[in-house]
Amino acid sequence: MSETITVRVKLFAAFQEAIAESEIELTLPPHTAVEKIYDRLLSQYPNLSTQLEPWRSLTRYAVNLEFAEPETLLQNGDEVALIPPVSGG
Repeated sequence: MSETITVRVKLFAAFQEAIAESEIELTLPPHTAVEKIYDRLLSQYPNLSTQLEPWRSLTRYAVNLEFAEPETLLQNGDEVALIPPVSGG
């Protein structure tokens, strides 16, 4: 069994603007819950903590194009999307 998994994270709206990427790849321990992606982003981009932390409780997660609960466990090769609330007019 592998000691790490790799997931592709799609970034939208505030996340994409803050990180200046539309997609990143993360290496995580096996059995990581999707909500831990948020912690990883804040540790990997500490200068963005103030900008991204307010979105934590409002962000929805999708794994492999399906909405997922925060405690959903990730598998190697999963595609994760961080979906902040959107507004429009």
